[in-house]
Amino acid sequence: MSTIPNPSSAAVIRPLRGILLVLCAGMLWGTTGTAQSFSDGALSPYWVGALRLGVAALFFLVCAGSINGLPHLARQLAGLDWRRAAWAGACMAGYNLTFFAGVKATGVAVGTALAIGSGPIWAGLLQLAGGARPGPGWWAGTLLAVGGGVLLVFGRGGDIQADPPGIALCLASGLTYALYALLNKKLVRHSTPAVATLGVFLVGALLALPAAGFWAGPPQITVSGWLVVGFLGIASTGIAYLLFSTGLRDISAATGVSLALMEPVTAFLLALAVVGERPGAPAYAGLAALLAGLALVIRAETR
Repeated sequence: MSTIPNPSSAAVIRPLRGILLVLCAGMLWGTTGTAQSFSDGALSPYWVGALRLGVAALFFLVCAGSINGLPHLARQLAGLDWRRAAWAGACMAGYNLTFFAGVKATGVAVGTALAIGSGPIWAGLLQLAGGARPGPGWWAGTLLAVGGGVLLVFGRGGDIQADPPGIALCLASGLTYALYALLNKKLVRHSTPAVATLGVFLVGALLALPAAGFWAGPPQITVSGWLVVGFLGIASTGIAYLLFSTGLRDISAATGVSLALMEPVTAFLLALAVVGERPGAPAYAGLAALLAGLALVIRAETR
């Protein structure tokens, strides 16, 4: 006897698959701060951001080449929407450079809260401007998660600096990340995630590396610095963005950006377990609010 698939079950399974992939990407992004704590600090943050894009581009080249074979990969790259990939790559380069510059100007707490917290709100507004209307459940979950994320970051302590240009840079980093997600969502509709991310990160690296040299001078990097950059480029950038791009095939770009708030959750847990931080009660309250907000976002996406 043949079994007729249940359309409603398929409609739930696909978003859940995308949600799981993006949450895994967020967990990998959350390892960035802990990984950098093992660096000797000799390498400029601008170079950290630019070099991890370059390493990630090499990772995507190896990944896409091994899956498709070089001749087939060349044909796929030729068929890639390079105009959209170029814009997405520019957004990725802009995100990395404005984030590190903003954090340097405002401090880790303010910079991280503004950059990561503004991204989902920008994404929702951009989708709204494009004709898509995220529902009330999505907005409620996103705002709760953003508020929880801000409380979580500030609850961990750190310098608070109200530097207007730095605040503008952090907000710009959230905007460029949201733009990247929306552009990438359209790219992976017509290209495989490995090929799409390869094109995007090639453009991003070609833009970010000269910019880092202009702002920070020649890189001063040690063996430990290369190890950290290698981990950031392969794990918390390469694998993470491959998971993120694959997940975007099944969920909206705005939901993908909201679920990326799994990053501060992972960073918080690693800070407790590895670095030995002892944050106060506000950080734990922020953690609870953030997780509750993510649950509402997931519910809204699957419904």
